[in-house]
Amino acid sequence: MKISPRLIAWPIAAYVLLLRRTCRLRVHGDPRPELHRRGERLAYSILHAHQLAAAINTDPDTAAMVSQSGDGDLVVRAFRALGVTPVRGSSQKGGRDRGGVAALDALVDHVSAGSPAIIAVDGPRGPRGRVRKGIAALALRADATVVNVILVPRWRLRITLSWDRFQVPLPFSRIDAYFAEPIRPEPNEGIESVRRRIETALNALELEHDPSEALPPAGKARGGKRGRRHRGKAA
Repeated sequence: MKISPRLIAWPIAAYVLLLRRTCRLRVHGDPRPELHRRGERLAYSILHAHQLAAAINTDPDTAAMVSQSGDGDLVVRAFRALGVTPVRGSSQKGGRDRGGVAALDALVDHVSAGSPAIIAVDGPRGPRGRVRKGIAALALRADATVVNVILVPRWRLRITLSWDRFQVPLPFSRIDAYFAEPIRPEPNEGIESVRRRIETALNALELEHDPSEALPPAGKARGGKRGRRHRGKAA
């Protein structure tokens, strides 16, 4: 018997509230105070695997793009419990838009009004670390600065057989947030150029601060068992 995502969503929401109360965040190289001082509009770029860790550490009035998939159904209620505004939409599949255009429009309006947004840039189907164009389009259309961030829970479960190696922080864990240099689109810069810069910086950031999870060198595969418990890198 298939369990309804709505029934699973409530325990997930309760769990993320527990994480917010018990986990401690330590930031490294945080550019936000200066960006806020300059009145910059912000769009956060994270990996799909880091959605839970990001959600429990969001700025007030943050909007997040959530896919139209079953996975998205599970996280929507958790995001709402945390005060995150979920915007539903997925990238095109088979040439058919799945709400991604309308969702991007909503995020552009949200960021243009002065509130931040966050996008899991390699979702909803991967491949892992491959940044899609949505974050670049958002930056260009909303005149926003892209903030790449990697989140590394000291204690976590990793779903290593999922395409994104999804990470579940454990209660009372410390979460280290590592920031890259902010990315501002250059005058007349194209969307693909912005996308590539975001992808290069985000993957380099993970490789530096969480190498066990970063993309392996070409020709090498990662092993692991489903739901493996893992101690993250301590700073």
